Amino acid sequence: MTHALPPLNALRAFEAAARHLSFKLAAHELHVTPAAVGQQVKALEARLGVQLFERLHKQLILTAAGQAYLPGVSEGFRHIADATSQLKPAGAVLLQLGVHASFDLRRLDLSAFRSTHAEIGLRVLQPAGLHELVEGKVDLLIARGLGHHPGYRCDRVGEASGLGDWLIAPEGTADCPEIVSFRAWLRAVAGETPRANRRPRLVGGVGS
Repeated sequence: MTHALPPLNALRAFEAAARHLSFKLAAHELHVTPAAVGQQVKALEARLGVQLFERLHKQLILTAAGQAYLPGVSEGFRHIADATSQLKPAGAVLLQLGVHASFDLRRLDLSAFRSTHAEIGLRVLQPAGLHELVEGKVDLLIARGLGHHPGYRCDRVGEASGLGDWLIAPEGTADCPEIVSFRAWLRAVAGETPRANRRPRLVGGVGS
């Protein structure tokens, strides 16, 4: 049976905005801009033909339709999250990787990583940011920025300078075998030239 469902991103935007009653807070949670959340909600309302929010001056209020819709959407996400948590990726060790929203996962060739690292069960959360890393929802993170995060090992993805992508892991687990393996893989697919006894560049007060 085919289920007629609205786009998942639009549902996520609605559910987060409805919980927070704020496009700004929803955007922070989803790692997008408030304008993007507003556009997703507007597109969802257009698709459903129902207004879900009253947009007042500096205030967001659920309409009666929005109040009726929210419990079912939230419960649906809870069921998906519960079902996902029950899945166990192949491998003796589970590695949970967070990735920022605009990163193209095709750059990582994850299927090849999984086939050559059968001992590691890799799971990806996107979008994800420092909040998920700090809370332990992911073990390491590919984040966009300048890479200065004291208490974390930050390795540049690629050789460019300035704003870019960084692989970030807590200092205490940065040298775990599964993280070391993924760091080496990422360096290879990012096109860096490996050098013998190369020490990765550390930033943010972690090293140099």
